[in-house]
Amino acid sequence: MSQQLRIAHLYPEQMNIYGDRGNIITLTQRCLWRGIEVDVVPISIGATVDWSTYDIVFFGGGQDSGQALIANDFVHHHGPALRETIDDGLVMLAICGGYQLLGHYFVTHTGEQLPGVGAFDIHTVGEDVRMIGNVVIEVDGIRAGPGDNRLHNTPSLRLVGFENHSGQTFLGKGVRPFGRVLVGHGNNGEDGTEGAIYRNAFGCYLHGSLLPKNPQFADHLITLALERRYDQANLAMLDDMFELHAQRTMINRLLR
Repeated sequence: MSQQLRIAHLYPEQMNIYGDRGNIITLTQRCLWRGIEVDVVPISIGATVDWSTYDIVFFGGGQDSGQALIANDFVHHHGPALRETIDDGLVMLAICGGYQLLGHYFVTHTGEQLPGVGAFDIHTVGEDVRMIGNVVIEVDGIRAGPGDNRLHNTPSLRLVGFENHSGQTFLGKGVRPFGRVLVGHGNNGEDGTEGAIYRNAFGCYLHGSLLPKNPQFADHLITLALERRYDQANLAMLDDMFELHAQRTMINRLLR
């Protein structure tokens, strides 16, 4: 029996910046190379969605104007149902603005408080100074592919990305950090954390885009989705030599 995954792409027109659409391309292609059928469904403003029919949800980042256009629809139209499905183990990746909207609230740099869906125990406070640049984080618990050891010999996995945000995000007790910052600012430039994890949902500030640069994490998301739908996942090995070499070259350059 062939396997298949259904991926929801939230607001692709408004929330697609710094190459975030590349995450959808990567998830799709890495599945197709393995014979896993993929159905990518764009979710636009006003759409009616049964979140229980999806295996992976991707929510990219956007400019402040784009985030303002979709925030009301996301929080009020989808919030309760999506939060319930995340509680049930839905696999999700949210970047920057999407990550912020998964939290309890966002306070703008002018002092206005905007609500989030409350799926993540986080809140964000906007500042006047932007945090911009390349990022390296160290993560635990990511099941890297069988070819990864050819280039990585550390017990933890290092991922690379690019951040550009003025919001400072702070984690509550209901989530754990996605990673520890080795280079860059991360969630807030203060506590050394980057991103958040709740069950199978991941939020972070890593643009660039994240998954093409870090195929191990892409496969981790696919594995979680397959396990949730089929109770097992045995991903065939892909030849990621070039991707992993590029990843390690960038990490080594930034850690000098």
